Amino acid sequence: MKNLFLVICCLLLSVQAWTQDVYTCRNAQLSFFSSAPLEDIEAKTDKGVSAINIKTKAIYFKVPISSFEFKKKLMQEHFNENYLESDKYPFAEFKGNISNDVDFSKDGTYNVTVSGTLNIHGVGKQYQEKGAVTVQGGRITTTSTFNVSIADHKVSIPRLVIKNVAEVVAVTVNAVYTAVK
Repeated sequence: MKNLFLVICCLLLSVQAWTQDVYTCRNAQLSFFSSAPLEDIEAKTDKGVSAINIKTKAIYFKVPISSFEFKKKLMQEHFNENYLESDKYPFAEFKGNISNDVDFSKDGTYNVTVSGTLNIHGVGKQYQEKGAVTVQGGRITTTSTFNVSIADHKVSIPRLVIKNVAEVVAVTVNAVYTAVK
């Protein structure tokens, strides 16, 4: 019985130590901008979730596709039903790692490279993108803007509207993290 208690205490301490290394964000802001000859399209959401492990530098993002809001409701409808098929592929997801050294215990802004797999529309693709990590007063903020080719994720655009939608979309990500307690 004493050994079982010792094992349980060790497990609890190891879980507590692990969670001290994990920071989460429940309202990550993501947006994308498409500039095409006939029309610019922009959509935003603050429904992304993210986690970062400051010890391993692993980073994770997940966002519901249907949470992106457009200025024109018809664009939002086409985006969800025809292009991203959000009923079939409800989430975009990124799993990766920060490649650079970041001193998470010291205030400052660190330019980083993040490498990992972005899964959109059921298709995963490797990305290596630049970003920034800011540590200030115990809070961690990440930002990045990068380009995504819609063809790389097998998103097809009908010929009729090909001049309305860009082949490459600029994606911006902002997240503010707090420690898991």
